[in-house]
Amino acid sequence: MKITVISVGKIKDRYLQLGIDEFKKRLSRFCKLELIEVKDEPLIEKASEKDLEIVRQKEGELILNKLSANTHVIAMDINGQRLSSEQFAHKMKAIGTYGQSHITFIIGGSVGIADQIKQRADIKMSFSEMTFPHQLFKLMLLEQVYRAFKINANETYHK
Repeated sequence: MKITVISVGKIKDRYLQLGIDEFKKRLSRFCKLELIEVKDEPLIEKASEKDLEIVRQKEGELILNKLSANTHVIAMDINGQRLSSEQFAHKMKAIGTYGQSHITFIIGGSVGIADQIKQRADIKMSFSEMTFPHQLFKLMLLEQVYRAFKINANETYHK
């Protein structure tokens, strides 16, 4: 299986990069992992809703340009479906079983995810109603993907 994570912005904190590197290493036995970062758009101070929408739109176009045509897209969206780790593992297994060997996760920038990405997504998923920094969220997502593979392999990491 191939897993791609497309995210907005670069990882700036060393501790986050170390965690991401650790999960890249752990995931290498389960899948081919590709991490793609697109440029985050500058945001003016006291931006209007129209300004925020323009930023989302520009970042969305950059993301769409990186998407493969034959991938199952899961957009991380605060209003998306919430799953337990076990449900998430089952969903990943089901996607792989029914013909899609490539899953792409999309993490938007600090102002959220563009409507065109939500429309392209096969699934919109949320970890919580809480807001997380998008750089930290990348690490959290990789951990949950790793957990899903461990669950599906009947290994004990997840408990």
